[in-house]
Amino acid sequence: MDMLIHLARMGGGAAHTGAADLRKPIGPEHTAVTAWVQDHFGPGWASEVQVALGNRPVSAWFAMQGGDLLGFCCYDATARGFVGPIGVVESAQRRGIGASLLRVCLADMRAAGYGYAVAGHVGAPEFFRRVAGAVEIAGSTPGLYQGVLMPRRG
Repeated sequence: MDMLIHLARMGGGAAHTGAADLRKPIGPEHTAVTAWVQDHFGPGWASEVQVALGNRPVSAWFAMQGGDLLGFCCYDATARGFVGPIGVVESAQRRGIGASLLRVCLADMRAAGYGYAVAGHVGAPEFFRRVAGAVEIAGSTPGLYQGVLMPRRG
């Protein structure tokens, strides 16, 4: 299911939480952060991060603490106006990092002139409802991701 987020109802994004610092990677970090996403969340999400890192301005945010990556969120990766994917390593979940990452991406989108964001193929709808006031888009399944090319290895 896809979900719709009304950006005018969102507050501002914060570049720091009590649990982690949030920032966009610079050029020399792109390969490393993409590899980290692939290791923790798989090749599909790593591919979307590559797209977000190639956007100008970069449309990917990462959470760090003490030099360790904890999570990420991006937008305009799958399609313009889409937010996600978003992921936080299990050991750092339930500390507000995912919510902060989502909010900073949505604030970027609002600043860029978007009125709404679409969270596509949502796996945790309650998170998006709670953090961003997202509502289900009727008839959105299977959505944009139907028939995604994911060739088998070997």
